[in-house]
Amino acid sequence: MAKAVAEKIREFRAEAKFQRTSPQKAKLVLDLIKGLRVEQALNTVHFSTKRMAPVVEKVLRSAIQNANYVSQEQGLDVDVDNLYVKTAVANEGPRMKRIRPAPMGRAFRYQRRLAHIIVTVAEKKSANAVSASAEATPASAAKKTTKKAATKTAAKKPAVKKAAAKKTATKKTEK
Repeated sequence: MAKAVAEKIREFRAEAKFQRTSPQKAKLVLDLIKGLRVEQALNTVHFSTKRMAPVVEKVLRSAIQNANYVSQEQGLDVDVDNLYVKTAVANEGPRMKRIRPAPMGRAFRYQRRLAHIIVTVAEKKSANAVSASAEATPASAAKKTTKKAATKTAAKKPAVKKAAAKKTATKKTEK
């Protein structure tokens, strides 16, 4: 039997800390690029109209450059065309407390939120590695499908008969 050699999936990340936006608003842009290839993600972010889009684009480009730099320094064979966005997260940073003047000498407090944006890119598995893993999984996949089919047939229940409706007595009025 041939043993499958599991290669470590290389991941490269970049961060932008203390960005002047709420994490909720940054997540709107980051959710657009999760799971996409790097080229598609760059195009998506470039044409987005959100205020955080240029910042996310800058972080994504930084992650790609980190992949190039590490591959050259360590002599790794990283194909930039084969990279995809593995994770894109906006974590909550510290909050800045501010005061808004209010009528009659009062003041209202509010908080400016900051976000830490983290983008991780990883290399997709090569075609050879995918085919090797696909050869090993058909037996287990066949077991799962037969088990699912058996449970579906057993799960069907007989139809419940409807109860006969009662007739209501009508009052007869005599004149």
